[in-house]
Amino acid sequence: MNYKLFDVIVIGSGIGGLVTATQLAAKGAKVLVLESYLIPGGSAGYFQHQGYTFDVGASMIFGLGKKGTTNLLTRALESVNVSLESIADPVQIHYHLPNNLDIKVDQNYEKFLQNLTSYFPHEKKGIRHFYDECQKVFNYLNSFELLSLEEPGYLLRVFLQHPLACLGLAKYLPLNVGDLAKRYIQDPLLLKFIDIECYCWSVVPAAMTPMINAGMVFSDRHYGGVNYPKGGVGKIAQKLVEGLEKTGGKIQYQAKVTKILTEQGQAVGVQLANGKVYHGKRIVSNATRWDTFEKLLPSEKIPTNEKNWQQKYQKSPSFLSLHLGVKASVLQAATECHHILLEDWQKMELAEGTIFVSIPTLLDPDLAPKGYHIIHAFTPHWIADWQGLTPSEYENKKEQAAGRIIERLEKIFPGLDAGLDYLEVGTPLTNRRFLGRIDGTYGPIPRRKLWGLLGMPFNRTAIPGLYCVGDSTFPGQGLNAVAFSGFACAHRIAVDLGL
Repeated sequence: MNYKLFDVIVIGSGIGGLVTATQLAAKGAKVLVLESYLIPGGSAGYFQHQGYTFDVGASMIFGLGKKGTTNLLTRALESVNVSLESIADPVQIHYHLPNNLDIKVDQNYEKFLQNLTSYFPHEKKGIRHFYDECQKVFNYLNSFELLSLEEPGYLLRVFLQHPLACLGLAKYLPLNVGDLAKRYIQDPLLLKFIDIECYCWSVVPAAMTPMINAGMVFSDRHYGGVNYPKGGVGKIAQKLVEGLEKTGGKIQYQAKVTKILTEQGQAVGVQLANGKVYHGKRIVSNATRWDTFEKLLPSEKIPTNEKNWQQKYQKSPSFLSLHLGVKASVLQAATECHHILLEDWQKMELAEGTIFVSIPTLLDPDLAPKGYHIIHAFTPHWIADWQGLTPSEYENKKEQAAGRIIERLEKIFPGLDAGLDYLEVGTPLTNRRFLGRIDGTYGPIPRRKLWGLLGMPFNRTAIPGLYCVGDSTFPGQGLNAVAFSGFACAHRIAVDLGL
């Protein structure tokens, strides 16, 4: 490495970390990204086996649209002069729910409202009012550039340019989806549907899901749409790294940071597992806030506001994942790419209650050998259920869990078991090991009902010189959300460094 002192050191190359790094490198900062694994991307990474290219995490991608300001992944790539071909998905999710609810969320907004109204004709007005209100939130967000809410100059500028949008958004900041849904909708079954609409990306029901996030997700799917990156989700991180290096930034793999170094209470550098030390004017952690403050810093130095945050938020479950290669004949014509399967509303939030399915080869056939498809099925699971097992008990438990999930998937994909060509099972232990996330968690969820997004921490921390980015900062989980976090973090640091 040429630099003795970097402007910015980023710990981890998840999408939040890479967006922070590329935005700052594009502004001329000397940036170093340190990644403990062999490839970038974290939960948005990939792995290859027997001719299959599997996405590590979900493949329902927002933010790769072509218009507006909320297409943050497209904007992040363009900032460093790289681009990525993507394939539009005409249906966001096909829900297979209790009470014979078989509902498709079409990209066409009116078509989706019709699909839903056909099940709940008596709630026609309420359905439109509720989803129109979500559109309102999205339109406010989509009217200005999304940067750091911690930077007074930006807030003033945005307010002067878009006063009505700012006042409109402020109204929704303390609200959760459940608060709004109940204003317009009475039918308990329809309210359950709104719950799963939230749960499938926030891992909590509507009462706990911030309205700002829902406005983004429920509306962008009909605006920028859900788009799949050609070559797999891993391409997003690869392209960001290409852009980072083009603009003079550096990334180092197999560089496991074990310690954030402080002097007189200020973050000044990092130490790797091999003892190597790098110094930086600003340090950014793309690890979870638990990993950042309990592992990378001495635990007696956990700031009070981080302890307070941990009182409000807890670790969401991790996931049990099945990566399947199946004969193409298993899938019927007109099968959609993304599915959610739930047979019992009471089990929605339990381990193995809800099964999430994506079949990316329906959009990009090149990810599997000819005549085969990829099915990625995953379901929430807690790490405690997988600890303390002998190797044979662990393998046996994986096999049994896979059997249960495949049996349930047979209801929507008859002949799945017989058509299996490849099976890889990942557990919360796998997620912890390869993604370096405490307990393999998907991210933070509220411990109790909070005021919308107002409890989420921003990028700055109580330790001068140390910033956090990713899903444990505002606005939370999901690729487009962590990209927003990256834009905000880079903007705040750029102002702090006078770039």
